Amino acid sequence: MSLLRFGVTLLLFAYSLGKTPSFSIDYKNDCFRKDGEVFRYISGSIHYSRIPRVYWKDRLLKMYMAGLNAIQIYIPWNYHEEAPGHYNFSGDRDVEYFLQLAHDIGLLVILRPGPYICAEWDMGGLPAWLLKKKDIVLRSSDPDYIAAVNTWMGKLLPMMKPFLYQNGGPIITVQVENEYGSYFACDYDYMRHLSKLFRSYLGDDVVLFTTDGAGTGYLKCGSIQGLYATVDFGPGGNVTAAFAAQRHAEPRGPLVNSEFYTGWLDHWGSHHSVVSSTIVAKSLNEILSMGANVNLYMFIGGTNFGYWNGANGPYAPQPTSYDYDAPLSEAGDLTKKYFAIREVIKMYRKIPEGPIPPTTPKFAYGAVVMKQLQTVSDALDKLSFSGPVKSIYPQTFIELNQAFGYMLYRTRLPVDCNTPTPLSSPMNGVHDRAYVSVNGVPMGILERNTAITVNVTGKARSQVDILVENMGRINYGKNINDFKGLVSNLTLGSESLIGWTMYSLSIDEAVSQGLLGETQPTAPPPPPTNLSLPAFYEGSFIIPDGIPDLPQDTYIKLPEWRKGQVWVNGFNLGRYWPSRGPQVTLFVPANILSTAVPNNVTVLELENAPCSSGMCTVEFTDTPILDALVQPDSEQHRRLFSKEDLL
Repeated sequence: MSLLRFGVTLLLFAYSLGKTPSFSIDYKNDCFRKDGEVFRYISGSIHYSRIPRVYWKDRLLKMYMAGLNAIQIYIPWNYHEEAPGHYNFSGDRDVEYFLQLAHDIGLLVILRPGPYICAEWDMGGLPAWLLKKKDIVLRSSDPDYIAAVNTWMGKLLPMMKPFLYQNGGPIITVQVENEYGSYFACDYDYMRHLSKLFRSYLGDDVVLFTTDGAGTGYLKCGSIQGLYATVDFGPGGNVTAAFAAQRHAEPRGPLVNSEFYTGWLDHWGSHHSVVSSTIVAKSLNEILSMGANVNLYMFIGGTNFGYWNGANGPYAPQPTSYDYDAPLSEAGDLTKKYFAIREVIKMYRKIPEGPIPPTTPKFAYGAVVMKQLQTVSDALDKLSFSGPVKSIYPQTFIELNQAFGYMLYRTRLPVDCNTPTPLSSPMNGVHDRAYVSVNGVPMGILERNTAITVNVTGKARSQVDILVENMGRINYGKNINDFKGLVSNLTLGSESLIGWTMYSLSIDEAVSQGLLGETQPTAPPPPPTNLSLPAFYEGSFIIPDGIPDLPQDTYIKLPEWRKGQVWVNGFNLGRYWPSRGPQVTLFVPANILSTAVPNNVTVLELENAPCSSGMCTVEFTDTPILDALVQPDSEQHRRLFSKEDLL
């Protein structure tokens, strides 16, 4: 209510001066007008969901000092409503605080509230619980989808209304949906419904817009009357031709590039994307010289902490880092690209005076010795709060009310397998990666689209454990209804496996509550591969109290570890996969570290920890490594700035 009163107070103050804040489109003069004056925005994208709250002000100030007069933000629906009707807008999810902070700094806001956002974010921001209806048609007039959207927007948009520019806040424009012209549905009734829905909550004065690729084919399904059509395109191309596509949909009005790509996204197993500062600066200058409005996507990328990364098709998950080769690094560091862009903006508007907030210092805390705790199978009673679920055939994550992370599937061999026998997913139903063991002996890995068969051995009635990892839902294209787990049955030889017991795993809760314990080492039979059972490892380190400026940001590196998940003091930093690359280090923000008590490090290693040959360690370093391609993927998933290659 205090934020609402603030907005009302500003509005009354404006009225007292005889002037109501206004932001509109001047079609006659091909421009925006702010309070009646010609206005052009130079904006940058920042995702509050990828940056710890304690760093929001630092990042926003750096954007302001670069000469930006606006920022662009997404609101990920699934970040705020992880279960139907259960809303979270506190802490790192406090979008109202973020908007107020931007306003206080002097930045306007371009709001992109979805319901779909893409953003290389899990399922494009749509909550996984929508898939409870298996045949739901997302981003369409499907009644179940529309009902959920209506409820969500009925919660969100009234929260946003006090922040509209007309009400004394920073929000100048609001996007309806996102790049809808790239989606197969082409449902005009859906877009019309969203337009009316947004108007009903936000009023008739706010500028509503759409964004699509810079081609008439995208704009055909992505733009409708009443929503101002904008385009997106990257550097190095034909700027005139790109804006000609916008002019096809909007013959008059301001030129707008809503996503001018300063870098590009990464996938595990592909090279880290790097885009020349010179090329970015040259194209930005060309856009601004035409009088166009522009949003730099991304100005800072940030981090996919936890399980929030998305994926593209053919299935290729994105790594934990969302550095994006942006002007501000993943950790908010000033880069050469930052200063190159600032010099271009200087040519078109006055840059704020004063010092730029410096790059935050990083500290190398060194090596931390790790010891093995329990395997996932041994810790089931501590990891599966809801207990086992039995069924003839395996069920998906959503059927078992789990959205993210890992699930254990257990069955038994129906016959003797004295010689290696193929355990297969003939329908490519492992979503996304499965770690297979028989009677506690690792057998191999099944991986979506890549490895659909593993050979197993064992006696009849031997216990088969299959730990399935959800590596992130597809966020772009027609396959965003991305079910996780064993989404079809497995076969042993030619026989379908039946009689499954499934365990939903609450690993984050178990780690944060310190429930995992050590087990007495045993001598298991030698595995047929260089794999070990998925298991937890733990270590700790002390940051001395009384030393100025500690703790500081750092990066964690896991030399010789293969693939897994890592937590520091119960905070889920995300996935590591240095054996595939390109990302090797994970960003560790200082706010999760402590000088008062030892800092706990927990690792879930899925494939093979480097502990069998002696002491194993993780290392905290002051230097990020995001470009060490170790195991290249045979698939070429994208060209720079070509989103259609992500389908």
